[in-house]
Amino acid sequence: MTKKRKSGGRSKGSKGKGGSVQCSSCGRQVPSDKVKKETKYVTLIDPMLARELRREGTFIPRERTTKYYCVSCAVHRGRVKIRSKKDRKT
Repeated sequence: MTKKRKSGGRSKGSKGKGGSVQCSSCGRQVPSDKVKKETKYVTLIDPMLARELRREGTFIPRERTTKYYCVSCAVHRGRVKIRSKKDRKT
């Protein structure tokens, strides 16, 4: 059978069996080295209020949230672009 990618779509290398993570969008179980990760910093303060406080020199705490997407959800949401057949191999 033909192989689409040299790595099989994973960044595992020779690490052996990796863990799995649940997709934040559809709930599918995906290998942790295949998943597309998105990290955002979210503040719990209203943006208008935060702008005023920042102008005053106040430290505004923010929380880091990490979302994991399977390949199909990442493509659907535009996190990953679909590459041409020639570019996929590299």
